[in-house]
Amino acid sequence: MADQDAVPLTEAEREELEALRAEKARREEEEAARAERAELEALRSEQERFDAEILRERAEASRADAPAASKAASQPAATARAESAAGSDPIVDPDNLTFGQRMVLTPETDDPDEIPGMAPAQKIIIALAIIGVALLACYIVTR
Repeated sequence: MADQDAVPLTEAEREELEALRAEKARREEEEAARAERAELEALRSEQERFDAEILRERAEASRADAPAASKAASQPAATARAESAAGSDPIVDPDNLTFGQRMVLTPETDDPDEIPGMAPAQKIIIALAIIGVALLACYIVTR
């Protein structure tokens, strides 16, 4: 066995080895592409189910809002706008955040496996709590 390791490969053996390596790499690429296609199909079907669910919920909500819409039509326009604005969820635009939203929302990351970071307000509260504990410890020690 040791004799075979010490002897260099012939040209034919090198070519065969390179061909085998290329075949292995091609198979691995095909398997990776197959897995990606399967994942893509699963995600597409999940997205379609999600879209269908949203459409169904909107249809149910519009059916439920139909009596309320006729009632709101009889109210003044300003009252109807105030009620609809108060009842809707605020839409957060990540490009145009207010100061409060920047302080409270966690920063977005592209990596789904990464642990999300803390919001700046949370960091400030923790820092103030640590300072408070340190001051309390100093007070207790000096007393």
